[in-house]
Amino acid sequence: MSFTTRPEIHGVFGVVGSTHWLASQHAMAVLEKGGNAFDAAVTGGFVLQVVEPHLNGPLGDMPALTWSAKEQKVRVVCGQGPAPEAATIEAYTSRGLDVIPGSGLLAPCVPGATDAWLLMLQDHGTITLEEALRPAIDLAGGGFPVVEHMTRTIDSVAELFRDEWTTSAAIWLDHGEAPKPGRLWRNPDQAAFYEGLVAEGAAASGGRDAAINAARRALREGFVAEAIDNFSRNTEAMDVSGKRHSGLLTGSDLAAWQAHYEDALTYNFGDYTIAKPGPWSQGPVFLQQLALLNGTDIGAMDPMGPDFIHIVVEAAKLAYADREAFYGDPNFVDVPMGELLSRGYNNRRRALIDPNVASMELRPGEIAGFSSEIGVGSAQRIFGPGVGEPTMDKLEGDQATTGMTSGPVDGDTCHIDVIDKDGNMVSATPSGGWLQSSPAIPALGCCLGTRAQMFWLKEGLPGSLAPGKRPRTTLSPSFALREGEAYMPFGTPGGDGQDQWTVIFFLRHILHGMNLQEAIDAPTFQSHHFPSSFFPRQAEPGRLVLEGRYPQATVNALADKGHKVEVGGPWTQGRISACAKDGDLLKAAANPRLMQGYAVGR
Repeated sequence: MSFTTRPEIHGVFGVVGSTHWLASQHAMAVLEKGGNAFDAAVTGGFVLQVVEPHLNGPLGDMPALTWSAKEQKVRVVCGQGPAPEAATIEAYTSRGLDVIPGSGLLAPCVPGATDAWLLMLQDHGTITLEEALRPAIDLAGGGFPVVEHMTRTIDSVAELFRDEWTTSAAIWLDHGEAPKPGRLWRNPDQAAFYEGLVAEGAAASGGRDAAINAARRALREGFVAEAIDNFSRNTEAMDVSGKRHSGLLTGSDLAAWQAHYEDALTYNFGDYTIAKPGPWSQGPVFLQQLALLNGTDIGAMDPMGPDFIHIVVEAAKLAYADREAFYGDPNFVDVPMGELLSRGYNNRRRALIDPNVASMELRPGEIAGFSSEIGVGSAQRIFGPGVGEPTMDKLEGDQATTGMTSGPVDGDTCHIDVIDKDGNMVSATPSGGWLQSSPAIPALGCCLGTRAQMFWLKEGLPGSLAPGKRPRTTLSPSFALREGEAYMPFGTPGGDGQDQWTVIFFLRHILHGMNLQEAIDAPTFQSHHFPSSFFPRQAEPGRLVLEGRYPQATVNALADKGHKVEVGGPWTQGRISACAKDGDLLKAAANPRLMQGYAVGR
């Protein structure tokens, strides 16, 4: 048995895993009171908005994968809002920009997270709107403990808050400084936001569904939409460009969009079927990596050895190159997913992998009728002759870069998984609306997201900016069936790393016999070879970062293959959580990194 930091949780009643112990515990409390997995996930999701404000917020984004025991089907809940109607390429280039800033008011899309949670509650939950929001209200109004990662994040933008984003300073600074870890912190304005949603529901006649509908309407047309519209129009905020800009998002944009359901994309890998959101997310790169690895002997490789790492990284390079060339909102562009997952295509692509040499090229596939052109970041840290080495360190996670700091600010994401006693399952990855992404809207106690930074300001690419179009988000919850039976919701924060770390976890679990906790705890790795999804969209060809628990012989062997190997801290990559249903036994595990995530169950 491998070393683990904690046991894999076993039970028969219900299990939860998430990136914060309070979200896990409140979700489990809902199950204990008779709620189902959807009730629990929604309640835990709202708690995450409060206790991990540096990682997500009410005005961020949230894709989820759900399994209803009654319907026996995986569905995608799309909580990724589109670009505003005023967000044209010319609107940015006329301001002297060639990449959308990673902070401020030019980068928000329509907020989708809260509406997506409420859609899930309305259609699949059983508890009331107030019951779902009450733990978040109590924590925001009564206080929650500050975690160390939150302190570091606020400290990194404290100067910006003091000098420019004064509405954020009023919420997040303690006499001009970041609150200390362990301090009980309150956000009464965010509590009032939630209370306002509850009040809208209470004023509606018609019972539970009418109350949730009224709260959703407030997001689109009521007090929430009015506050966002007023702030976006009338505030000029400093962003990473070094200039102040007002926003493009309006009340009309909010009124025109709602969270909705979609069919999941799937791929069969041995006895397993993996489900992911569509190519408006990066989720299909998980499936493409499996399609590439399906024709290899990876199951016979040492899961901690250099050959395993090499082939997984080289497959990721090919899959992510296709992400850059072909992925986009399928409501706007034709994405050849059938070809990208086909056996013939992947046989040809797999032949490009040299078992002894790390590729330094970005090699999207060639598909008849489709261009393989990719975007280029403003920093020009991209493939080709004459390109120098990057100078800005890239964090192992999402990034939100501000105009008053010397480098990127760790933005990252959250995740929660739930399985109840009836076999209902949820995998959700909320993100965006980080406290460091844009200035706080005083009337709401939270801020807008910056997901539009993932668009390209160049015509003709699948990921090119267009009004009403969804950005190709990195958010990527995962779901696995085993022999046709619902088996495992899982996922992680981590931007471009999400569909690297979860692939590694999945392979080690199903091919190498590691239990959920062993597969999460095992040292992992990440390639930074391809263009980042975050400002300034740089690529770092060949860069491979290993957690610092690999033998030196493994590090040396990878360097001999040509990888630009860096060894990071021993516990620095990935924040995976996972739940599984193995017959009548329920299992759960969560990541020990950052000392926040926990799994619970009975």
